[in-house]
Amino acid sequence: MPLQRRQFLRLTGAAAAMPALVPTTWHMAYAADYPTRPVRIIEGFGGGSTPDLVSRLVGQWLSERLSQPFVVESRTGAGSNIATQTVVSAAPDGYTLLTVVTANAINATLYEKLDFDFLRDIAPIAGLIRLPMVLLVNPSFPAGTFAEFIAYAKANPGKINIASPGVGTPMHVAIELLKLQAGLDLVHIAYRGPAAAFTDLFGGQVQAFIITVSTAIGFVRAGKARALAVTTATRADVLPDIPAIGEFFSGFEASAWDGFGAPKATPASIIDKLSSNITAGLADPQLKARIKELGGDTEPMPSTQFAPFIAEETAKWAKVVKFSGAKVN
Repeated sequence: MPLQRRQFLRLTGAAAAMPALVPTTWHMAYAADYPTRPVRIIEGFGGGSTPDLVSRLVGQWLSERLSQPFVVESRTGAGSNIATQTVVSAAPDGYTLLTVVTANAINATLYEKLDFDFLRDIAPIAGLIRLPMVLLVNPSFPAGTFAEFIAYAKANPGKINIASPGVGTPMHVAIELLKLQAGLDLVHIAYRGPAAAFTDLFGGQVQAFIITVSTAIGFVRAGKARALAVTTATRADVLPDIPAIGEFFSGFEASAWDGFGAPKATPASIIDKLSSNITAGLADPQLKARIKELGGDTEPMPSTQFAPFIAEETAKWAKVVKFSGAKVN
């Protein structure tokens, strides 16, 4: 009788453990076969934008590596919130991914009402690239160096109009971070994209402009705009003679960056499979060269690093957005 009782307890214990074991085993098998059909990559800024182009480059690598199409789809509007909502609402099966961008970290504070919590609802997969930005001035501006710009701004509070391509963009918050750390009174002028801002910079309606290095480099080389500093902690390879703001203000770092994410309940085994393949892709010389052509630096971060990075960026930009008083309803 005691033997029968022990056998019964062993059997019931094994049965109780089965619900916990089956999903794990199933997820592992599922990841081994994944993907078995096309995967969508949802990006929020439209054809020709850096997030779109980077997503297509990395998507092509994954298509070749995993033998299924990774197809980029644009869901533009609301600073990538529409794209994010699309992915948050998708099945957590690895077949709908999000191009994660700096705006996702900024929007958490910039928008008062969102139907999702980015840190809670999106599982980071991998970091892809970092895009340095640059502070430009009109060539006739009286300051020829970044140090002279700071001195001039302090001597002329409220008299420098500085442009960004829109409220809440990485360029806007970079301006606000500069104002905060340097103690400057600059007048932010928000445009709808970079084209009109460049026109007014060349015409003298605004005196300064922060934009990505990749967008600015042609105008700098043509002498239409003067680069004073890049907004990163260290210098940009493409502008080695231009100082970094981080050389003047310790800890200053403002970059645009891209990565991939997925709906929160996506199996960890699928996240890991995507993360490892993306990291391998970013080490490929040809892919690195293509990304370099876009003005970016590969910034491979597996999911274990990308998650805390996004959390840190969200906290950093929350302080800056609150300082600026910017809000979007």
